Amino acid sequence: RRGPDGRHPAPGRRAKLPDGLPAELLNRRAGVFVTLHKGGKLRGCIGTTSPTAASVAEEILRNGVCACAEDPRFSPVTEDELPSLEYSVDVLGGAEPIGSPDALDVKRYGVIVSNGRRRGLLLPDLDGVDTVEEQIAIAKRKAGIEPGEAVSLQRFEVVRHV
Repeated sequence: RRGPDGRHPAPGRRAKLPDGLPAELLNRRAGVFVTLHKGGKLRGCIGTTSPTAASVAEEILRNGVCACAEDPRFSPVTEDELPSLEYSVDVLGGAEPIGSPDALDVKRYGVIVSNGRRRGLLLPDLDGVDTVEEQIAIAKRKAGIEPGEAVSLQRFEVVRHV
């Protein structure tokens, strides 16, 4: 059911996938990150490193709602903000273990750092992240891993839709 504006779900209702989606969104599974910007500034970002839903479409829907409402760094997005948001969707390829930071390229690969149960991820090709060292340091901070602690590394590629 739509809200009063005819576009957004009515308050308290779950968002549903629209009809007529392409088969590639319905028949494929992958991890997905949904990023929100407002006025060029990050407003929310939530994602999954591997699929948790039945399809890429469902993964996008779930993570989009979570990026609006559950990113702990930001207050929930209000309905009035929706028209001013810019959305991007990164569909993740499979992660592969790498033996060294030399196998990374910040423009091409995202990185996953792991130490025990702590794990952090940083997407590729982000504004202000210009070196592999920065990329790894940010991913470590996100995971609560101290700068000097050893980590195992994985890399992945994305298809970004803006």
